[in-house]
Order: sequence, then C-alpha cells, then structure tokens
Amino acid sequence: MTNPEEKIDKPGDDAESVSPAEVDSEAEGEQFFQHSVRRRIKGRRLDKYLQHLHPRISRSVIQQYIKQGDVTVNGMPSKASYEPAENDLIEIRLPPPPSSRLVPENIPLDIIYEDEWMMVLNKSAGIIVHPANATQSGTIANAVAYHAETLSQGSAPFRPGIVHRLDKNTTGIMLIAKCDEAHWRISRQFEHRTVKKQYFAVCWGDVKLDGDLINQPLAPHPDTTQRMVLPTASPPRQAMFKEAITEYRVDKRFRGFTTVNLFPKTGRTHQLRVHMSSIGHPMVGDKMYGGDIVSEFDLTGEGSTESLIDYQALHARRISLMHPILEKTIEFEAPLPAQLQRLCDLLEARVSKS
Repeated sequence: MTNPEEKIDKPGDDAESVSPAEVDSEAEGEQFFQHSVRRRIKGRRLDKYLQHLHPRISRSVIQQYIKQGDVTVNGMPSKASYEPAENDLIEIRLPPPPSSRLVPENIPLDIIYEDEWMMVLNKSAGIIVHPANATQSGTIANAVAYHAETLSQGSAPFRPGIVHRLDKNTTGIMLIAKCDEAHWRISRQFEHRTVKKQYFAVCWGDVKLDGDLINQPLAPHPDTTQRMVLPTASPPRQAMFKEAITEYRVDKRFRGFTTVNLFPKTGRTHQLRVHMSSIGHPMVGDKMYGGDIVSEFDLTGEGSTESLIDYQALHARRISLMHPILEKTIEFEAPLPAQLQRLCDLLEARVSKS
C-alpha cells in the first residue's frame, strides 16, 4: 500500500539493514536497527524512508521517534524532513511496546470474523469499548485481551486493539486490530473516509424525505462531555465544533415510526443520534436526545407495558473496507440484536393487521 508517488526504491536497492537479532539490545524488549544508505533519492524524507523499511510502524509513530531522539543520522539527532544522503548511517532504537496494564477478562464475544491480523465483532448493548483507567474493567478491550494472543498497542495504554468505538448501548460491528500494522492501515482508511459503514435505526415519527444529507457540526456540551450539541444550542466556544456529516435513507415507514439506514461520512461522538434528533426524529429509547421508550402494549394495545428497548435503537449493521494486510475488499454484516428485532417485528405485525 505504498503511495506510488513517493517513488521509494526497495530497501535492498539503497540500504543495508541490520536485523535486531544481530545488534545488542540495551533494554528488555527494545529493538535497535542500523540502515546504511546506498544512494540519495531527491525528495525522499527520513520519516518516509524509515516507514518504508518498517511498514509495521505508522509514519506518525516514526515521526515521534525522530522527535524524541530515538532516531539518529551519523550519530546525531535529525528531523523528519531530512533527506538521507549516500553513506548516511541511520540508527533507530525502538522502545519496548508500552504495557497495556489491562486485565484480561473472560467476557463472551460474538466474533463474526477473525484472522491473524484482525477481528470483527458484533458488539452487544450495555458494554463500553475501553476503560478510562487501569482499575476499570468489564469492557470490550478487557474481553479481547483475554481472547487474543496479540493485539495492536495503538497510542493509548488502555486501548489495545481498539481501532474505533461504538457508544455503550450501540450494538453491531466493531473492528479489532491484532498487530500495529493492521491498526494503522485500518486507521488510515477511517481517516481517508474509505471505510463504508451502514447503521440501522428505528426513529420516532414519519420521516418525510426518502433520504437526505445532514451536515451539522458537533461539539461537547459546555457542562458535560457525555452529551454533544449543535451550534444552535447555546454553543460552547466555536473552535470546539467539528465537521459532522450523515447521509440517511428511509428503510420503511410505519404509523408513528420510521426505520432508516444511516451512512456516516464522519465519525463524531453521538453523531447519528444527534443528527436524527435535529430533524425531529430521535431514535426510539434515546432519552438523552429526545427519544422516548415504547412497549408492546403501546404498539399492539395488548401485552407487556415494559420498554421493548430502553436505549437508543441503533445498530452498526454493515461495514466494508480493504483488508489491512491482504489488500482485498472485505464486507461484514451483523444481525440485529433480539430487542431491536422484536421492536421491528411488532412494527411489521402492526402494519399487516391494519
């Protein structure tokens, strides 16, 4: 997946590399590499040169190593923008991977797909993705740490393997990286917006348009990070707002409800929930953003008065991306959880009786 515009030759063409096994390590887990540059290539930066030689490390991490002095050129610190010259001796000392300090927990996982580089989960409701500190437990991160022998380290100590997040009560597809190379390659696809995601939601009301694009920036509420706001709602500092774009398409209309398919173009916290609420159609069960609960009795006039689903009726249904290592398109679909499926079945039954 090297960018062809960079025109970087293969390592054997312009460098002599020494493997970490041939170089004494000064600290347990530390790796030390030497690269002797055979010829200068105009326009080739040090960070790109090293990322080509070490494809399992992201360019941003290499830039950090350069900045903190773990990379030297002819024994001296350098800059990421430096262009390696003929006969330069580049040395890179990779510190041992940070300890996740995460306690593995035997929490059941619904694994849709797994290979040696990644996992795809069907996340259940009621479980958060990763802990905020070393003492917190019961998260997806704790579960995958128990299941997988290796996980990517990423950039945070309590998030091994975690590439992206879903809200605590949002169900559906989640990607887990089992090595650093898979992590940064998937992350780059998210950054470039080439990952195609489809969510399914049950919303209150009759959505008039068959489909539309909602382009409304979001920011954390000035009093709490647990809630997001639009610019129209007593906004915090304008600099806090970030672009948020959602495409929606109506799936089916029922009396008083609409099921929709949602295609986020960005990935902001609570984006889909806030955007649907902003057009007057909050999700069933999403009390934070104006969506009330609904019972079997409410829909049929009989049966239980207990809430069918007491959290947002939102499910990450499908995802399509390029496999980070095999470089082929992969697609996955997660079936609706039982509570959400029951809600949909009752809506369908109400239509058939009318």
